Amino acid sequence: MKIGVLTGGGDVPGLNPCIKALVDRGVDEGHTVLGIRRGWAGLLNYNLQDDKENWRCAVELDKMAVRRIARTGGTFLHTSRTNPSHVRPKEVPEHLRGDDWSPDQEPKDYTAHVLRVIEHLGLDVIIAIGGDDTLSYAERLHREGVRIMGIPKTMDNDVFGTDYCIGFSTAVTRSVDFINNLRTSTGSHERIAVVELFGRHSGETSLIAAYLAGVDRAIISEVPFDPRKLADLLMKDKQANPSNYAMMTISEGARMEGGEIIERGEADAYGHRKLGGIGLVTGETIRELTGENIIYQQLAYLMRSGAPDSLDLMVAFNYAHMAMDMVLKGQSGRMVALRGGIYTDIPISMIMQGRKVVDVGELYDIEEYRPKVRHVAGMPMFLS
Repeated sequence: MKIGVLTGGGDVPGLNPCIKALVDRGVDEGHTVLGIRRGWAGLLNYNLQDDKENWRCAVELDKMAVRRIARTGGTFLHTSRTNPSHVRPKEVPEHLRGDDWSPDQEPKDYTAHVLRVIEHLGLDVIIAIGGDDTLSYAERLHREGVRIMGIPKTMDNDVFGTDYCIGFSTAVTRSVDFINNLRTSTGSHERIAVVELFGRHSGETSLIAAYLAGVDRAIISEVPFDPRKLADLLMKDKQANPSNYAMMTISEGARMEGGEIIERGEADAYGHRKLGGIGLVTGETIRELTGENIIYQQLAYLMRSGAPDSLDLMVAFNYAHMAMDMVLKGQSGRMVALRGGIYTDIPISMIMQGRKVVDVGELYDIEEYRPKVRHVAGMPMFLS
């Protein structure tokens, strides 16, 4: 077989180990592995009329090519947020701009071109490593008759149908380390620290990082908050602390009661605008309400930079071997998953059936704005 492998969406630690395991296993089983570069953009930009630049879109991978990559974070295949079913005029490759192309035209669906490229490359199956956006297009190709396997990754841990996504453990580990390091400055200056973490619809990174780092308050995407109430709680925390400081986390997708999520810029191909800044706004509001000095820290890309921790290495390797097992058995349209602590697989269509969010009733105190973890028996390892 010829097996295509790609990564799409935001990078996370664990992608390179997953790629390496897929390539090593595929080659050992006697198959050819083709790395599709820059996610679905590799297939969109592939030029069927002129092959000289197509090395930028796809490259054959052997064991030497991936020998060292498991030691590093990110994805050596690169990534993008390209959605071939919704391509804006400025993103249409030159070779696909026909006489009717216009910079003012509506986004178009170029899936027909992607299907021709897949046939031209002779791909028997594509293994897509990504979050719900990347995997939603994989599901589209599955419906078009392409053999597809999905591997979930996102540091938000919000792909529906699985308890765990590659990248989450490292993101939480990074967050806890940075939060605890920030205590030195926060305590030295006797301030209130507002730490903003990634998390669009799911506040799991804010919740779990706050739980593990022992911060005073945590604001999550799922629960709108009252800034005055939050300020009062933080002042009580600060006064109760012998070092006279307080700390809180906040998801970038959080919003104040009666307010909107803070977004900026143009929506990407999946309809998402960039988030970020709610921590700054919240910090300034707390300063105005209390007169206290604030330390605002947006961790952002630091959460997903660097090499993966041991858990993400373990899951990345195991997900890769599970995906290859299913490929070798002739299966298609499946996504590997962890459910109830057990490795399993589900129909890739399941990712379209819901949105994975924090179980507020079980894990969050909406009155005190903090984690409420009391009963963990029978729950998944990461409580989600």
